[in-house]
Amino acid sequence: MLRIFTFLTVIFLTTFTFAQEKTKTEELPMMSQWQLFNEAGQLVKSSDFLGKPLVIHFWATWCPYCKKLQPGLDKLYRKYQADGLQMIAISIREDEGATPQKELDGRGMSFKTLINGDEVAKNLFSVSGTPTTVFIDKTGHVVGSTSISDPDDPRLETIVKYIVEN
Repeated sequence: MLRIFTFLTVIFLTTFTFAQEKTKTEELPMMSQWQLFNEAGQLVKSSDFLGKPLVIHFWATWCPYCKKLQPGLDKLYRKYQADGLQMIAISIREDEGATPQKELDGRGMSFKTLINGDEVAKNLFSVSGTPTTVFIDKTGHVVGSTSISDPDDPRLETIVKYIVEN
């Protein structure tokens, strides 16, 4: 039994960084301050989400793994939105003429996206590829991140529950 638990723990940690093992929230990194625009030209700031659990989904319209993951993220957003969960997508590495919000709307997603997030992704969140999803608690601490694309992976709901409840 211990061998199975160790194996599962190793598998979990190789694909999903989750800071739950940290005992003090103060030890977790704080989300950096940023600001980006949506397609309509409205400015959105990281401070708009203070005091609320937040999921940031870095993605691109051309990314098949993002397209696969998004229904799972949207399901979680709808399920936990009443508990205060916020979710924002940030589009990166887009081709000229791409319309990310229109793409998400066409896919039936209920969360919104910001555009031209390349610098924020790279410099503030160390994003190296898409999809990358970051989980931030109510106090603004970055609790974890992942690059998984399985929309049914139960670890997604585990970390969402964690940031909503803590």
